Amino acid sequence: MITVLTITVLVLIAIAIWQMTKIFELSQLRAAKNETATDNDNKVNGYLMFAFLVFIYGITIFSFYKYTKVLLPESASAHGAEYDSLMFVSMLIIFFVQTITQFLLHYFAYKYRGEKGKKALFYADNHKLEFIWTIIPVIVLAGLILWGLYTWTNIMDINDEDDPLVVELYAQQFNWTARYAGDDNVLGEANVRMIDIDNANILGLDESDPNGADDIIVKELHLPVGRKVNFHMRSQDVLHSAYMPHFRAQMNCVPGMITQFSFTPIKTTAEMRQDPDVIDKVKRANKIRAAKAAAGEPNSDPWEYDYILLCNKICGKSHYNMQMKIIVETQEEYDKWIASQKTFGGEAATGVAVK
Repeated sequence: MITVLTITVLVLIAIAIWQMTKIFELSQLRAAKNETATDNDNKVNGYLMFAFLVFIYGITIFSFYKYTKVLLPESASAHGAEYDSLMFVSMLIIFFVQTITQFLLHYFAYKYRGEKGKKALFYADNHKLEFIWTIIPVIVLAGLILWGLYTWTNIMDINDEDDPLVVELYAQQFNWTARYAGDDNVLGEANVRMIDIDNANILGLDESDPNGADDIIVKELHLPVGRKVNFHMRSQDVLHSAYMPHFRAQMNCVPGMITQFSFTPIKTTAEMRQDPDVIDKVKRANKIRAAKAAAGEPNSDPWEYDYILLCNKICGKSHYNMQMKIIVETQEEYDKWIASQKTFGGEAATGVAVK
């Protein structure tokens, strides 16, 4: 009740202020001065447009200088280079056009500012100009779209011809679980209605499906370098998005259906940690963390660079912390790790669930 009264009072105060403002405006009508812009006003506004142009260019140059170091390092997937090239060319065209159009906009605002006795020249139409500013964007956009479609087709090459590793990414508020297809490289059937925590069936695997007995459920994603990985993605509750920025990979995880994405890792975690950009990034991050640690702030331990799986959809209050560590290693290291993991059949027999 107090809340309703408070809101009512605030609304009434706002209405009273608005009415007083209208009364004040009406009382000033007779005393209002001529508000027609003079030549000096137009000249000042023209110079201000030039000043704003300088500001735009200045802030752009500053942003490139200051913040390009926080961008992602070189892609760690086979398709990433083509993806980055498309992004770079698109941004280059955008900045080129923006630079020219903003200059012309602000320059013309000054050059053709209002002056006493000067009348603007009006063109009803100009077929040549209209053709130029129509056909050039059409050609550029058509080229980018065709290149984008070609790139998308190559990236979305999900097939079994290259003997890919089959992995499922299972999303739920607010964590990830990975499931490897086991020795047969075929994932067992699963459904959220079959989830049985008491029997270690945290992903709802169909226990009658023999393909699921050798499936391996883990909380840390290991990938062998140089081998294609086909990801099958599911969501238990709401819309999530599996985002692996270092591999330029992202795909929505939709409740009730399976989505897919594939890529081939080309750099191990150890190799990526030796990248000059990554070394510099780690050094800058740990400098900040050291300052926080000295001030007694929590979670300020030194940081070590890792690949990471994130959720790129705002899926709830703990969305920011929905992540999984990804380790890319040699085939020998991967084989050793996978051999040490328990299969779903073995866990179901012992009743031990993945933590």
